[in-house]
Amino acid sequence: MSAGARGVGSTVLVTGGSSGLGAAVVAAVARAGGRPVVLDRRPPADGVPWVECDLADSRAAEAATVQLAERSGGLDAVVTAAGMDVPGKLTDVPAETWDRIVAVNLLGTAAVVRAALPFLQASHGTVVTVASTLGIKAVSDATAYCAAKFGVVGFTRALAAELAGRVGVTLLIPGGMRTAFFDDRDDQYKPGPDAILNDPTDTAAAIMFALSQPPGCAVREMIVCAEQESSYP
Repeated sequence: MSAGARGVGSTVLVTGGSSGLGAAVVAAVARAGGRPVVLDRRPPADGVPWVECDLADSRAAEAATVQLAERSGGLDAVVTAAGMDVPGKLTDVPAETWDRIVAVNLLGTAAVVRAALPFLQASHGTVVTVASTLGIKAVSDATAYCAAKFGVVGFTRALAAELAGRVGVTLLIPGGMRTAFFDDRDDQYKPGPDAILNDPTDTAAAIMFALSQPPGCAVREMIVCAEQESSYP
C-alpha cells in the first residue's frame, strides 16, 4: 500500500479472510505493513484479529463489522472476499440453499459495507467488492450465483456513484482461482484437470493495487483472470 490514505498501518477488513482469496488478501495486507482484520465462520491465520460471523445473517454481519471496526480504532478499507456457491438446476437446488447463496454473496456484502461506511468516510477509505466473471456472463446451473454476483456488480456501480469523492469504490471481477471454492461440489461442477485457473495471490495483488492509489484517484473496475479463462469473455 502507498503512503496515501491507506498507507502502512492501515486497517483492512476482509470478509472470508480465512481461506482462498480472502486469506491471500490478508497475507498481502500484512506484507505491506497494514493490519488485516477478518470476518469469517472459521479462524484466520494465527494472530489476525477476527470476529466469527455468518454473512447470511445480515444483521449479525453489520454488528460484527462495527465490533471489529471499533476494536481496531477505525477502518481504512473493506474487501468483501467471502463467497459460496452450490451449482445445480433451479428446481434441484433446495430453496434454503438457493437463498443462502444470494444472502452470503450479495446481502452479506451490502450489510458489511453499510456498517463500515461511517468508519470509511472518516478515513476517506476504500471498498473493494468481489464479484465474479459470472456477474457479467450467465451460465446454466448457476441461477443463484449469477443472480448474486450480477447484483454485486450493480450494487458496486451504484455505490461508486453515491460515494464519489468521499469513499473509494472498486469492483473486482475475478475469474476462477485455485482455491477450495470448488472442493465440495459434485464432480460435474468441478474444474477439470486441464482447467486454467488463476493463483489467488495474483488476484490479491490486483486488490492491493486498487488500495494503493493516492487520494483522489480510484480504480473503478478490474477484471482479473487467467489469460485463457473459459468464463471470460
